[in-house]
Amino acid sequence: MSTQTVSRVINNRPDVSPHTRERVEGVVARLGYQPNAIARSLIRRRSQTLGVVATGLEYFGSTRTLAGIERAANRLGLSLLLCLLPEPATDNGERVMRSLLARQVDGIIWAVPEIGDNRAWLRATVPQLGVPVVFLSMAPRDGLPVLTMDNRGGGQLAVAHLLAQGYQKIGLITGPDDWWEARERQAGWQAALALAGRPAEAHQRVAGDWSASSGERGLHQLLAQYPELDAVFASNDQMALGLLQAARRLGRRVPDDLAVVGFDDIPEAAYFFPPLTTIRQGLTELGAQAVLAITHHIDAADEDGPRPKPHALEPELIVRASSTPHRQG
Repeated sequence: MSTQTVSRVINNRPDVSPHTRERVEGVVARLGYQPNAIARSLIRRRSQTLGVVATGLEYFGSTRTLAGIERAANRLGLSLLLCLLPEPATDNGERVMRSLLARQVDGIIWAVPEIGDNRAWLRATVPQLGVPVVFLSMAPRDGLPVLTMDNRGGGQLAVAHLLAQGYQKIGLITGPDDWWEARERQAGWQAALALAGRPAEAHQRVAGDWSASSGERGLHQLLAQYPELDAVFASNDQMALGLLQAARRLGRRVPDDLAVVGFDDIPEAAYFFPPLTTIRQGLTELGAQAVLAITHHIDAADEDGPRPKPHALEPELIVRASSTPHRQG
C-alpha cells in the first residue's frame, strides 16, 4: 500500500475506503506507531505551535480566555508555547515576540490587556515579524486582527437594565483607569445615563482595582460623595462581592435599598447573597475564536486577501436577585 494512502488514513482524511482504513489502523495498532511531529513540521514547513502571551492569571478573564485557547488548539492538534508577562504595563512586547519567533511558532496570540501605553511597540514591530498575530483585549486598530468583548456595550447593558427596573441614581465603581477595558465599561455607564437624560457626573463614580476590597471601599466612598445613591454598577464581580459585604454591614438591603450589577459572571456570582445580576462575557469562546482566527491568518499568509478587521463579541445580561424592580415609596 502506498505511503500516500497510509498518510491519508493517519491524518483522518475522508477519501479512504472503510476496508483500507481498517487494514491500516490494524497495522498501526499492532506496531504501536506514532506519527513524528518533528518530521511533519519539516515537511509542512510549520511547527504546529502557537505562541500565546498572557498575564494576570489571578484574574478571572485571563484564565477563562486561556482555557478557551487551550481547548481549541487541542482540538486542532496544535501545541502552545505560553509566555507570561509579570509586569504587563511595562514589559517589552517586542522582546517577547522575538523570543517566540526564535522558537519557530507559526503564529502568536497576544492576550495581554491593554494597559496605559503597553501597545506603543506594535505598529513598528508587527509588520516585521513574518508570522500572523491576533490581539485580544485592546482597542480596535485598522489593519490589525483584534478580537475583544464589547465592554462598552456590556456597561451600557448593565445600566440600561437598572434604569428599566426603576433605579435612577446609579453610581459606578470602575476598574483601574489605565485599563482600556475599565474605561470602556465606564463609557457604557455614561452612555446609558445620557440616553436616559441623566448625564453622569464625577461624584457618581469611584476607582477600584478589580479586587473585592476595593469594591468594599468603593461603596463607602460613593455613599460619602453621593448619598442619594440607589444602585451601583461594579465593573467586575469581585468588586461587586466586596460591595455586597459593605452594604450588609451598613444595613443597606440589596436590592430594596441598593441594587447591584457586576461584570464577568464568575461561577460564584450565582451564589453571592443575594445572587448577583451581572454581564456575562464569553471569554472561553473569545479564546477559541482567537485560535480559529490565527489559524485562518496562517493559512492565508501567502494569499493577497482583504485586510483583517477588528471584531467584538457581544456580552449577555444575566438577571438575578441583586437588581429586582425598585420599590417606590
